[in-house]
Amino acid sequence: MVNSIAFHIPTSLIFGALALDWLLGDPPWLPHPVRWIGAAILAGERRLRAGDPSSDLRRGGMLTAAVVMGAAFATYLVLLTCAQGGALLARVAALAIAWTTLSLKGLDAAAAQVERALDLGDLEAARRVMPALVGRDPQALDREGLVRATVESVAENASDGVIAPLFYLALGGPVAAMVYKAINTLDSMIGHRDERYLYFGRCAARLDDLANYLPARLTALCLAGAGGLWNGRAGAALSTVLADARRHPSPNAGYPEAALAGALGIQLGGPAVYDGETENRPRLGVAERPAAAQDIRAARAMLYIATAFCLGAVVIARWALLVLAR
Repeated sequence: MVNSIAFHIPTSLIFGALALDWLLGDPPWLPHPVRWIGAAILAGERRLRAGDPSSDLRRGGMLTAAVVMGAAFATYLVLLTCAQGGALLARVAALAIAWTTLSLKGLDAAAAQVERALDLGDLEAARRVMPALVGRDPQALDREGLVRATVESVAENASDGVIAPLFYLALGGPVAAMVYKAINTLDSMIGHRDERYLYFGRCAARLDDLANYLPARLTALCLAGAGGLWNGRAGAALSTVLADARRHPSPNAGYPEAALAGALGIQLGGPAVYDGETENRPRLGVAERPAAAQDIRAARAMLYIATAFCLGAVVIARWALLVLAR
């Protein structure tokens, strides 16, 4: 039983996990595994990072491997323990673990806070809530910059926080989804290109690039489909992906961002300030009009539609596999 539920979660439980995330989000009382993963990464960095390029490259790789394998083993162990109490308890545990890998409601709620502040004309309030979405300096953003940064975050996190976990839940159950979250957390904490992490976080960054390769492109397709349903701009979204996605410095983030830029008819990218330093990113999409607060509302709606498309793809793929297996 544990091998089955650990590496192949029923579609009904995937729907249940997403429903729990939609209803409850990430409540503070929930012992979230990502917090434990983050604590392990911090502890490992304190012990292993030396400041020497050669040593840091090797030790960073060791930390990355340890965290990923630890996440896989811990998830399997929890499900193995719960399976001793019966199939129902194992399914409940798998459902709970799957829930913790998703962040649809949290992403939507953070974007909605920015949208509400902009609707009220309160730019300072919008800047105060921006750190929940992006790492850039919000004080450097004007009204349109706040909109663009929020839409970019919705696009990128549609992949990292929703579509990619669903993809790995469908592909390899709770163990695969938790491994993905470990990789994603490693990248967000140490996978940077600054002097501190250039070598120590390189393995984490490259592993994250690999883990997100297919999900990012699936997200772009789902967002393009959402654009077609929302405002008839599926073609514009796909053409923007083909024209601009590979211009992004990330091998993956440009795909969902370009799709959403094309679906909305706005331009994303451009200068972004991080810790007082300006990073000039390529422009994605064509600015048919200035970005406005309603674009955040549309991006949030398309996030849900794209999620529905992804779930539909999971159902169809699993049905097709069952038919072929007969």
